Amino acid sequence: MLQMEVVGVRVEMPTNQPIVLLKEAHGERFLPIWIGMTEATAIALAQAEEPPPRPLTHDLFRDVLSALGVGLRAVNIVALRDGIFFADLVFSNGVEVSARPSDSIALALRTGARIFASEEVVQEAGVLIPDDQEDEVEKFREFLDTITPEDFGRAG
Repeated sequence: MLQMEVVGVRVEMPTNQPIVLLKEAHGERFLPIWIGMTEATAIALAQAEEPPPRPLTHDLFRDVLSALGVGLRAVNIVALRDGIFFADLVFSNGVEVSARPSDSIALALRTGARIFASEEVVQEAGVLIPDDQEDEVEKFREFLDTITPEDFGRAG
């Protein structure tokens, strides 16, 4: 398994489809995963470290885990079948639960759990960004620094 870092979320134009972009922690490949608008907002909120006025589902799940004395140890993105990514939540008590990667990433950001992807998934769906496009990645990071969770709820 390869450790991944969350670069951020963005809305891809013209389809208005959000993606979460992961990058190998010790490598050069990026892993884009198409996600839903709700999950994009949940990830953006977690990255901005802005607590919502009322707990969202991922916040509630984190709080329930804490109340039960169970931690989220890791998120493993384990498969890609027919264009759909699959993930497993790995808990401190040894239990593993299948989950969507978008929900898993939102929960990992709230709990500090590490995110991993299988080599096979990264080989199949990962992309290298050539050096001449590194400035595009930097622009993407700058974009992420200026976007707010409210931007995901606006109708275009």
